[in-house]
Amino acid sequence: MTATDGQWHRLDARSIAAAGAVVAGPVLAAVLVMVIAGAGAMPVLITFLIGLASALLVAGIATYQWVFFRYRITEERFEQHLGGLFRNHRSLPRDRIRTVDLTAAPHERLFGITTVKISTGAQASEATIRLQSVTRSAAESLRRDMTLGGESIVEDSPDDGVLSRLKPEWLGYSALTVSLMLVVWGAIGSAVGSLDELLRKWGVFEALGGVITSLGIVIFVLVVAAIAIVVGVLGSFLLSLEMWWGFQLTREPGTLRVKRGLLTTRSLSLEERRLRGLELCEPLPLRLAGGARLNAVATGLQEQKQDQKQPDSKTLLPPAPRAEARRVAAAVLRDQPFDVALIRHPTSAMRRRIGWALMSALAVAVVVAIPAVPGWIPVGFAVALVLLALVAGLGFAVDAHRALGHALDERYLLARNGSALRRTVALQRENIIGWRISRTVFQRRSGLMTVGATTAAGSSVYRIYDVPAGEGLALADEAVPGLLAPFLERVEK
Repeated sequence: MTATDGQWHRLDARSIAAAGAVVAGPVLAAVLVMVIAGAGAMPVLITFLIGLASALLVAGIATYQWVFFRYRITEERFEQHLGGLFRNHRSLPRDRIRTVDLTAAPHERLFGITTVKISTGAQASEATIRLQSVTRSAAESLRRDMTLGGESIVEDSPDDGVLSRLKPEWLGYSALTVSLMLVVWGAIGSAVGSLDELLRKWGVFEALGGVITSLGIVIFVLVVAAIAIVVGVLGSFLLSLEMWWGFQLTREPGTLRVKRGLLTTRSLSLEERRLRGLELCEPLPLRLAGGARLNAVATGLQEQKQDQKQPDSKTLLPPAPRAEARRVAAAVLRDQPFDVALIRHPTSAMRRRIGWALMSALAVAVVVAIPAVPGWIPVGFAVALVLLALVAGLGFAVDAHRALGHALDERYLLARNGSALRRTVALQRENIIGWRISRTVFQRRSGLMTVGATTAAGSSVYRIYDVPAGEGLALADEAVPGLLAPFLERVEK
């Protein structure tokens, strides 16, 4: 099958068996556990029949889709037709298509099929067509032959092959990812909430109350915090192992491709002509370990929802050594903008951050005073928490000021900010379409402003925080000559 044969095609018939297996597998495992545990014949039979009925229902839905679902690709459009009782016809112009992503869950890999998602990058559901499921060869043919965006790839477009591939030691950096730790802690909290009655029946909460009484609230909190950190690190390591195993970043003619996944394999493709820059992300734990990750600033990439466990589709490099991130950035851009020295921001910007730190410490003091006054927690412990918040806040303030910086080179505008999450973006100057200038009351008193470069890619606005007013306006005018000039009044010195 070629991508532009114009013929109507069906999904693969193995999708029916794969859909039924998703339900049948867990049910058979549950029946096996019941048999081993010595459950009666009737409960085992009922569980088996319920599982069988569910599997047949899901397989029936998959059969309906296989019978009535059609898709085809012409020179101009990608079309989908689904209709039995109700008919639905959807079409995407090929010149609007931005991404073609391949995903194979474990049950799909077992049956040799893959899910293909074709998207224009818009947020509306009508902007995406999902083929679930097609053979692996057909999926690769779709990805390769559609020439993303419907335009031909220049024949002499370079193909550099593999730009980066996972090294096992990098998984240690992924284990320091706070977002993955939050996923682990959230899953544990959800499990505790779901098993609340069972835990009460077993006396778990009463036992915890006894432990608190024997150890004291302070020691108990410290022990729980230590256990949470250890569990979070181990859990994030396992999650990163599943997400990033087999990672490989390659450059094909006109396209960057990311392949990854242990149990569920994923392949994401990005046209290089959609690339507007790169973003170097350094969360604090990862930065302290000398690591970073690399994101693309590109048009047509859908933003990832916060509750999803998978990394953003914009991620080009998982947590890795900072030197590797810089090397990959230079290979992707065929330039080295991250090697440019950044201009530091004035001490007035640090004073603003110290003020925020003092306000945060005051808020912590108010919160801990509520249980400390009636004696629910020791006064010394409350004072220690306030002092810890003050010291941490001041540390973050100084670090955040040190992170502030900006620069211009021939092709890119660079901006860096953040402490808990430090971001350094290299944005193509030619793709800046506007400026967003803002000044708070406190910034005006300090002679500072925030300059935001707007672009039709990534997060849309990339800001340079707390830059001196005159310097910020001059920077914007120099980055894109003429764009801001009608709004500037030049003062002769």
